Amino acid sequence: MDPLTAPEWTASPLADESRWLRAEEPSSAAGARREATALAERLGFAGQRLGQVQLVATEAATNLVKHAERGEMLVRIVRNGRTASLEIVCLDRGPGIADVPRSRLGGYSTSGTLGLGLGAIERLADQSGLHSLPRAGTTLFARFRQPGEEPGQAAPEPPFAGLTRPIDGERESGDAYTAIAADGTVYAMLCDGLGHGALAATASQEAVRATRNTPLPARPAEILERIHLRLRPTRGGAVAVAAIDPDAGRVRYAGLGNIAGWILHPGGRTGMISVPGIAGTRARLREHDYDLPPGGAVVMHSDGLTDRWDPARRPPPSGGDPLLIAAILLRDAGLRHDDRSVLVVTAPGGL
Repeated sequence: MDPLTAPEWTASPLADESRWLRAEEPSSAAGARREATALAERLGFAGQRLGQVQLVATEAATNLVKHAERGEMLVRIVRNGRTASLEIVCLDRGPGIADVPRSRLGGYSTSGTLGLGLGAIERLADQSGLHSLPRAGTTLFARFRQPGEEPGQAAPEPPFAGLTRPIDGERESGDAYTAIAADGTVYAMLCDGLGHGALAATASQEAVRATRNTPLPARPAEILERIHLRLRPTRGGAVAVAAIDPDAGRVRYAGLGNIAGWILHPGGRTGMISVPGIAGTRARLREHDYDLPPGGAVVMHSDGLTDRWDPARRPPPSGGDPLLIAAILLRDAGLRHDDRSVLVVTAPGGL
C-alpha cells in the first residue's frame, strides 16, 4: 500500500484534494459551491447531505464577501486512516464578530445573506469551530464526515490538525505534514521542501513516506535519520519530528533546518531547538526533551510563517480545536511570500 494512504496516519491533502479560494467578490459564493460539490461528490455525498454541504459553502462564502476583509476559504478532503472528511475553513482579517452568541442563532443576518446564522452551519456540520476577536478577524471551520459511517460509530477526531498553502502562483505546496496517535503518543512530522512547486512537493512527500514507513514506537531522531536518507535523491528540505506524550508531560523533538517548533502553555510559549542543515544533503541530528505542561500544545510551522505571533490572540490550547488554532496561526503569521504550513497537536482529552 502507498504510505501516503496507509491506515491510521493523517497527512496533508495532495493538490487535487485541496482548494484555496478568495472570497472578495459576489461570484465567490458560486465558486465555493462548485469546489465543495466536486470534492464532496468524490467522497460519495449525494441528495440531502450534499445539499447541506452546498448550503454551508455558499453561506460561508457569502458571509465573507459581505462582512470580511481579505476573506479566504479552504475546501479540502482530509483522510484519516481509512476514513475521510470534507472540511471548509474560512479566514478573514476583520472586523470580527461583535456578538458571537447572537451570531450562532438561526436566522440571524446583518446584511442580506441567506440568514442561516453560524448556529445553523454548526448544526449542519458534524464538527465545527469558531473564533473571533474585534479588529482581528474571524476563523471558522465546518467538517462533514464521509457518508457511510453509522451514527454514533464515528471515531473521535484526532488531537492534531494541520494546514498547508502553496505560494501564490503555484498549485502544489512544497510543504507537507503527517501525524498519528499511537499508544498514547502522537508522532508529528512537518517538512518544507527546498524551493517551491512540484520538485519541492516531491521532497516533502518523500518525507511523509519515510515517516510512515518507520516502525513505531520510534525516537524522533530515528525517524529524522530515515527521512534524511530517503531525501538524498531529491532537492531536500527542512524537517522536524516530534513525539508528544501528554500522560508523561513530555515532548521529544528533533529538527533540521528552519522549521519552528513551539510548546504552547497558559503562560505563553517555549521554543524547541532545530539544528542547521538540510535533510537529504547535510545533517547533524540531535534530539531534545521538553516538558509539556497540563493543557499545553505543540506547534510546528515552516518559515512561510513568521515567528512573531502572539499566543494570547488564539484560543487556549486546552480549550481550542487544533484546526482552529492552526487556521488562526496561518492567518496571523503566514505573511511571507512562500509556501506555508502549520501543524498543531493538543493533548488528547484536553479539548
